Amino acid sequence: MTDEAQDPGAGGTAVDFWFDPVCPWTWTTARWLTEVRRLAGVRVRWRVMSLEVLNESLEVNPEDPEGEWGAYLRMPVRVCAAVAEHHGSEALGRYYAALAVRLHERGEWDGLARALDDAGLPGELAAAAESEAYDAAVRASHAEGVALVGPDVGSPVLAVTPPGGARFAFFGPVVSPAPRGGDALRLWDGLLALGAVPGLYEIKRTRTREMPSFD
Repeated sequence: MTDEAQDPGAGGTAVDFWFDPVCPWTWTTARWLTEVRRLAGVRVRWRVMSLEVLNESLEVNPEDPEGEWGAYLRMPVRVCAAVAEHHGSEALGRYYAALAVRLHERGEWDGLARALDDAGLPGELAAAAESEAYDAAVRASHAEGVALVGPDVGSPVLAVTPPGGARFAFFGPVVSPAPRGGDALRLWDGLLALGAVPGLYEIKRTRTREMPSFD
């Protein structure tokens, strides 16, 4: 699928999906959205956001309360930004899928370069991980997504542009495991129904598991 085919202005329902690749819950949402794209033909534009940027004003980063991950948490999103800048949204989607499998399903936190190879992308892009060259691009993309939903959110941010309808955006949905088949479409239809209500702000219940399931 080309970037032109994913252009939200090209007709049909389009989704902008902002993600931080280090978030495992975001990966289950992405798997669900990929299923919706397969079944319903929605067009997805993959975008980057950063939980590190979102939480930088806090005394304790809720994504790394013990400080054990440190600067690493910025590295995957930098590589994603480099992929997006040089190869576009479709390539970013491929890279995100390959990277998320290595990070979240295999526990290969040193798999940034190998995921580039998996996605058919140049290995030299891995150098972006330890460079500040793409930090401005990360911040700009992050700001665009967060502006749609406000700062009291997380990853992912999902913005839907229905044909002939008003655009709406939510944080989430946070779901595990990723729904498949008819269940995926029912969740999608529910999201569209919720998005059509202008005054709806929040629906939430406490998670019953610490980590998502990738079954």
